[in-house]
Amino acid sequence: MTDVLRVEDLSVAFHTRGGVVRALDRVGFAVEAGQTMALVGESGSGKSVTAYAIMGLLEAAGRITGGRAFLGDTDLVATPAAAMARIRGKRIAMIFQNPRAALNPIRGVGKQIADVLLRHGGATRSNAWDRAIDALRAVGIPDPSRRAKAYPFELSGGMCQRVMIAIAVAARPELLIADEPTTGLDVTTQAVVMDLIGEMARDTGMATILITHDLALAAERAGRIAVMHAGHMVEEADTASLLAGPRHPYTARLIAATPTAAGSLESLQSVPGGLPDLRSASIPHCRYAARCERSVPGCDAVLAMRPVADRHAVACWNPL
Repeated sequence: MTDVLRVEDLSVAFHTRGGVVRALDRVGFAVEAGQTMALVGESGSGKSVTAYAIMGLLEAAGRITGGRAFLGDTDLVATPAAAMARIRGKRIAMIFQNPRAALNPIRGVGKQIADVLLRHGGATRSNAWDRAIDALRAVGIPDPSRRAKAYPFELSGGMCQRVMIAIAVAARPELLIADEPTTGLDVTTQAVVMDLIGEMARDTGMATILITHDLALAAERAGRIAVMHAGHMVEEADTASLLAGPRHPYTARLIAATPTAAGSLESLQSVPGGLPDLRSASIPHCRYAARCERSVPGCDAVLAMRPVADRHAVACWNPL
């Protein structure tokens, strides 16, 4: 399969009053056409920062300090802002964590979809509105002609998320990034939203990056999983292999901390310790070392992902 996105040694730093935060350090992975890859890890592991860096949406304090991100043959890191504005929405799109906050509060949702269709989807002034209604219908919103005139505050969280999906896939992008797309939704609506994203991906052949802290959700919806910790990529494998035989101690801890239908509360294990201070000038090469029961003196050496099986890589000097 062809790689839609290939990220190589991506590094990001934030310049704050408290110092320079090295949020990402040499992150790399690839996503194939039609594939769903999940980025998993604790809050603060760098999942969303990775997405914003790829999209060219880092806040003013953030800087990409190294690496590349290829969308096909286009290096998104080297692409000027004006050109990125033409790529976002057309070739690469994103579903944000809080759909109600991401939508324009003073513009009807149908007009917001029409805006994307006019800019990126080849629509004309005469057919953009009808195509926006069709897009709402495609994501399962009832009475789309009426709902198209509604404002975000008039819709439920689930409906706002469906509108976000309609906007994201309006121009049939090559890559969709879904950043915690089920946050704040009830269980039933979560399943509907994830089913909808999956259907859109199958229908269009787009690649999908699912960002989540929920390993169970990743296991259910993604073909591959990449695990992040404190701005590092620590393990990547196909989902079945990673869950059956995690090689990084952090991945094993995450799996042990994930509830299962057959398990009990007593069986859950927390991940000991906390994330390191990413402002420190003396962050160890392995940012998990201080939390790791398998830490050895060699963990001080420069760390990189290395293969441990077919299409299974880990960044650990003393893997399981």
